[in-house]
Amino acid sequence: MDSKIDIANVYDTLLCSPGMDEIVKIDLKISRKAVLILCHAIEKGIDQTGKAGLPSLPESILNEFAGLLLGISKDCLEKSGLDMLSQKLKAMV
Repeated sequence: MDSKIDIANVYDTLLCSPGMDEIVKIDLKISRKAVLILCHAIEKGIDQTGKAGLPSLPESILNEFAGLLLGISKDCLEKSGLDMLSQKLKAMV
């Protein structure tokens, strides 16, 4: 069996577990530089162009949660006051 199929099955199983649809509140206090890195990692993971050391998420999971993750990323940038900086950094690349 291919390792990507195994990983997809693991994620699918975990996401179907009881309680996974429950809403949780997360109070997160991290530095601004960590916010920039986190948001960059989210966007690269969704684009499937990043070369991370971890296997990428199955496409079905990315399609389902891409909008949510991008929304979280945008919210983090806005709350930290880094949204304009992030846009300017993207424009430089």
